[in-house]
Amino acid sequence: MEAIEAMLSELVLLGVAVLFLATAEGRIKRHRSLRALRELRSIAHVVDMHQLTKDPKDLLSGDVDEGEEGMEIMGRKDLAHYLDYCSEILSLSSKLAALYLEGFDDHVVIGAVNEIEGLTSGLMGKIWQKIMILDRMAVEP
Repeated sequence: MEAIEAMLSELVLLGVAVLFLATAEGRIKRHRSLRALRELRSIAHVVDMHQLTKDPKDLLSGDVDEGEEGMEIMGRKDLAHYLDYCSEILSLSSKLAALYLEGFDDHVVIGAVNEIEGLTSGLMGKIWQKIMILDRMAVEP
């Protein structure tokens, strides 16, 4: 009886060890993916912080304090190019995030990628509103 109990105990421990080793690769991939996705989310927020100060109405009307740090006065074309580049960086961040799902079907990583795609889409929408304002200002006399 004691031998059977010891054997069952060893089998349970062996099963737990096999399960641990079988899921180790997935846990390592998840950890690496989430770390990289956090960096992409940070990049998106940095782009957002830098473009927030670029309000087309203020910059084009001259309401900007020239001594204010980070508020360069730029022309309409330069501002439109800058905002377009910000939008491109956000788009690339979203696409890079989606690449982390290539061959890796983890629900936590899928959720993180979806959050990044939503974040970048929202930020790109705000940027494109600014670009549309610039386009309207160019058409108006």
